[in-house]
Amino acid sequence: MTRVVVIGAGLMGLAAAWEAVRRGHSVDLVEADVHAGGMAAHFDFDGVSIERFYHFVCKSDAPTFEMMAELGIGDKMRWRDTSMAYRMAGALHKWGDPVSLLTFPHLTLVEKFRTGLQMFLATKARSFASIEHLTSRQWIERGSGKAVYAKMWKRLQELKFYEYADHVSASWIATRVRRIGNSRRSLFHEQLGYIEGGSQTLVDALVSAFMAKGGRLHLATPAEQVLTADGRVTGVRAGGKEFPADAVISTVPTPLISTLVPALPEADKNRYDAIENIGVVCLLFKLRKSVSPHFWINIVEPDIEIPGIIEFSNLRPLPQTMVYVPYYMPVTHPKWSSPDAAFTAEAFGYIKRLNPAITDDDLIDAKVGRLRYAQPVCGPNFQQMIPPVQTALAGLQIADTCYYYPEDRGIAESIRLGRAMAQVIR
Repeated sequence: MTRVVVIGAGLMGLAAAWEAVRRGHSVDLVEADVHAGGMAAHFDFDGVSIERFYHFVCKSDAPTFEMMAELGIGDKMRWRDTSMAYRMAGALHKWGDPVSLLTFPHLTLVEKFRTGLQMFLATKARSFASIEHLTSRQWIERGSGKAVYAKMWKRLQELKFYEYADHVSASWIATRVRRIGNSRRSLFHEQLGYIEGGSQTLVDALVSAFMAKGGRLHLATPAEQVLTADGRVTGVRAGGKEFPADAVISTVPTPLISTLVPALPEADKNRYDAIENIGVVCLLFKLRKSVSPHFWINIVEPDIEIPGIIEFSNLRPLPQTMVYVPYYMPVTHPKWSSPDAAFTAEAFGYIKRLNPAITDDDLIDAKVGRLRYAQPVCGPNFQQMIPPVQTALAGLQIADTCYYYPEDRGIAESIRLGRAMAQVIR
């Protein structure tokens, strides 16, 4: 029986801890927050249990389905026809299927053909190794054309990545296109999934199964230092206590690693420190009226400073309309320090512009969540930047969401990588 300490009880940490304990190891799972689940955790929004940060499931998310079946909650998976739209030049236009592309008024016939072909080929590609050296801008301009990038993508990337907008990996964006593009009931019908009861259903099932197998969950116990001797891990100091360990799995954001693991070689610390992250201020509105029939609206307007909104109640049925409004930005941006009330007023103003029938009386409540390390900035050849999961210190594995590359952050990738790390422990 190997003594294992897992740092971080987000879905990756929970999956790693569950996989380790089911293989017969002695496992301590330490988490700084008072709740397990990380970005997938819920909060009580005036009687409604809902994610702090939105999640959805795609047809290709096999690790999620396998984990749910293993935990006995496979029957909780639900599917729903959804749609996407673009807000451009003051109007809303459906997007994401052949008819929508053909009737889209802001592209020429040639631009429509090139865009449709590029997106179709992306959904069929097995690998994007051939474009790994390109930026997303270069890839889109080569395929769809410079005018299409300028009209459909440029504003979105600038509002997601700011000064990093022209340094986003083509492989990363193409993988996102493939994942969404392949989550369909038919060529004309996008279909996304949700877990009945939300992602908390999966979090609770993982916590229960982990503890039933003898795993120990320590909440409100922030990791302070990975302890080492003679080039290998000996434990973790967390919450003022020491947890002995033969193996340690860290799932905290890479910017924290240099401080958490002082015994790492300086060259390795530099690699972790070089990985840039974008923060997010994510607002959730509870409304009396629906904004639109669409799940996701991309916004390309020069005077609207959000890349889009997610009307979550168009995916998961809820008692009231629930709309997420994410403001992605580097935490060094002056706007990051703006008060919650300023974000709420601005974002609700945008919602009223999207649907003028919505008035101040339709706002029931709003909540604001912030996350400093929400989105790694994945540039071309990003895979070469990422340090190996197995570190120079024997028994220590490190990964966070940037290790999903070229996949984006998501439940399926959290489960896949968490389990993979636990499976190599002997």
